[in-house]
Amino acid sequence: MALSRVCWARAALWGSAVTLGPHVTRKLQLVRCGLAWGAPRSSKLHLSPKADVKSLISYVVAKTKVINGKYHRFLGRHFPRFYVLYTVFMKGLQMLWADAKKARRIKANMWKHNIKFHQLPYREMEHLRQFRRDVTKCLFLGIISIPPFANYLVFLLMYLFPRQLLIQHFWTPKQQIDFLDIYHARRKQSHPEILCHLEKVIPLVSDAGLRWHLTELCTKIQHGTHPAIHDILALRECFSNHPLGMKQLHALQMKALSRAMLLTPYLPPFLLRHRLKTHTTVIHQLDKALAKLGISQLTPQEVKSACYLRGLNSTHIAEERCRTWLGEWLQISCSLKAAAYHL
Repeated sequence: MALSRVCWARAALWGSAVTLGPHVTRKLQLVRCGLAWGAPRSSKLHLSPKADVKSLISYVVAKTKVINGKYHRFLGRHFPRFYVLYTVFMKGLQMLWADAKKARRIKANMWKHNIKFHQLPYREMEHLRQFRRDVTKCLFLGIISIPPFANYLVFLLMYLFPRQLLIQHFWTPKQQIDFLDIYHARRKQSHPEILCHLEKVIPLVSDAGLRWHLTELCTKIQHGTHPAIHDILALRECFSNHPLGMKQLHALQMKALSRAMLLTPYLPPFLLRHRLKTHTTVIHQLDKALAKLGISQLTPQEVKSACYLRGLNSTHIAEERCRTWLGEWLQISCSLKAAAYHL
């Protein structure tokens, strides 16, 4: 009896014997869908863990930029002199890091394609040369900051002696001009000594024609006359053999040449000779690469840097004059054989 009642109720609910209202029918359909597909999903969308991490990083970066901007405005308003040094220092770090990445990329390309230094394009060759000098200077700072609490002393020394301890990336625009002038003034101090050594070796030149040319060259320089290209090229044999070949130079002559090339003169004679050979060889390789590229392809800053490296104080000279001087230099350099730099 009970079983028949249950069956009748089921038929009444699911069959057509009992007609339900539309509201009840809709509820039953929703219940059936819920039983078939599970509980209804939440309307909120949940991001994946990776998306959550990205959004968190974006939020932190945005907040950091806002705080950093407020910090910069605070420094610029209350400590303007310190803010200038702070800005130069931060930009210097960014430029040094960019130089390091570029140098690493050039080195990787050299190893991958088995390229030698002298086979590189001019700009890559010059970048590696300058980066090596910058790293050498930074390495000294790293060594003296190793002892405990020495880094505080290093910061003080960097502030007091920026020319001696810092590379150009960390100089202010005014310091760049002033320091380059100081270096060139020291370079000029060695010119009379070099000229004096040239005059002393004139009697040692065996060829009478070369002796006359060398005497005329020294006389022109003493009177402030810029020697012509053919005047210099006529004396190439004097600097390839005795008495002015690299192997025949005395310690005092090599020290004077080192000061003229902004190299340290406080080294033993054999190291001075090695450094002079290496430096002049690199400059000759740069000259060949620059002649291949063309001076017209250089930017104004690259032209001035190239002239300064080769002995001209280009900070106060017009760009066109620098390009003319650099062109004359390349005519002389490219007329010489690479072997002449090692003699």
